[in-house]
Amino acid sequence: PDLDSIGSAIGYAELKNRLDHTAEYRPARLGDVNPQTAWALERAGAEAPEFLPHLHLRVCDVMRPFEVTANSEEPVRTVGLRMAEKEVDLVPVVDGDGALTGVLTERDLARQYIRDTRGASTFEDRPLPAGQIDDVVGGEFLCGDEDLQITGRLWVLAVEVSYLEDLPIGEGDVAVVGDRLDAQRRALELGVSVLIVTHGALVRDEILDLAREKGAVVISSPLDSYVTGRLTGLAVPTRAIMSADPPVADPEELVSDVTDRVVENRAVFAVDPEGAPLGIVTRSHLVSPERRRVLLVDHAEQAQSVPGVEQAEIVEILDHHHIGSIETRIPVQATFDPVGSTATLVVERFRNAGREPQKSTATMLLAALLSDTVVLSSPTCTPRDVAVVEYLEELLGLDAREFGMEMFEASSDVSALDAAEIVARDAKEYETSSGATICIAQVETVGTQILSRKEELLAALEERREDREYAVYALMLTDIVAKATELLVAGNMNPVERAFGVDSTDHMVDLPGVMSRKKQVAPKLLAAL
Repeated sequence: PDLDSIGSAIGYAELKNRLDHTAEYRPARLGDVNPQTAWALERAGAEAPEFLPHLHLRVCDVMRPFEVTANSEEPVRTVGLRMAEKEVDLVPVVDGDGALTGVLTERDLARQYIRDTRGASTFEDRPLPAGQIDDVVGGEFLCGDEDLQITGRLWVLAVEVSYLEDLPIGEGDVAVVGDRLDAQRRALELGVSVLIVTHGALVRDEILDLAREKGAVVISSPLDSYVTGRLTGLAVPTRAIMSADPPVADPEELVSDVTDRVVENRAVFAVDPEGAPLGIVTRSHLVSPERRRVLLVDHAEQAQSVPGVEQAEIVEILDHHHIGSIETRIPVQATFDPVGSTATLVVERFRNAGREPQKSTATMLLAALLSDTVVLSSPTCTPRDVAVVEYLEELLGLDAREFGMEMFEASSDVSALDAAEIVARDAKEYETSSGATICIAQVETVGTQILSRKEELLAALEERREDREYAVYALMLTDIVAKATELLVAGNMNPVERAFGVDSTDHMVDLPGVMSRKKQVAPKLLAAL
């Protein structure tokens, strides 16, 4: 990214957000900011746009937020009701710290009703506090310790008292009894930990006294014995029946990397670094997912854009270069306007909308325009660029030429950089008509001191050309004071000499009056190749 692309992205995102409230527009960069851009960002008091490594679909792009979540200690009945209300068939289960610990599905709930044994239900492997039973049946807690842990079996006593002697009723058990004094008393005498009296029947004082003596809990349920018994079985904590260790994914993982996990497990949960669930990806989310939506500024070449751009939905292009190789799936608004800077187009759109950019944004746009037009001296500069600079000068209350020269002088010193960094600082790829790829980098300097490193730079160019398999890799060393460029070239020099009609000397071409890569160098090299 160069300064024009960064400034234009910041400016156009601000304008779009102010005009269009149906979407959020965020500026993004495709690489590290160069020194000139860093200077402008600091001068403007602006933040660098977020780095966008690719546009491939991520888990966070397709995941669905949760309608329902459950705490591992919540009663199954409570969670099941929420699931039914929201019509969902699975919910994530979190622990006390909010981290994902399991998943509760309709299948897990069904297992509560369809059990392999015909014996009494037991809480041995799924203990629960007595107070949780009271919450589920909607009853009244009459006596005892609400935190008493129930670990025994569940009995619905619907037989004569004499039959109770043959049942293994004892400590830790829960007994559901109707309005039968003898059965209530005998259950407590046999040592049950919880006595639930159904139909809202009056519980006599002698039963309550006996329960206190035995250390038992007594609950009054407004429901009949069958329903009370069934709901008591659903008072167990969700952790007792959930499926543990559900498959998880990082929100930034590629959808293509989690597809197998989703297909195998029905769903994958996206979690944050602390393990808290953020969303879910199911098989249905993998069918025709919505593409990431992007707006391209200051470029329309696929080779210059972000990896995966061909998979994205391009909604708009705003550029001042030639129409590149970007392809769109549907008609989009595309502007290719021959001005000196994309920042010029952004400012014009601000003014056409009757809006004024914020001061920091206006500073970035001015810096971007002056950078691309080399302080209005480039042959790409138009009267429209000059008019925008005059507008921004007045808006910001500064002298644009002084501002621009200060910017170039502050960022032109590359003496501390190694050759590999210099040749890659502001490099743009282009595809030729024959299918080959060339790359043109540009460094704007004040003076020609950098030419003392010519051999070092040529070696770095050749190494990078071979590594990237470019047909030609050229570096423009543009002196903004002398308004001239020395072109260093790695690769076949014949088409380069033919393009400019001059002879080269040791892989260097002298180009007086040449300052623009877009207008004076790239078109000629592409035509020659």
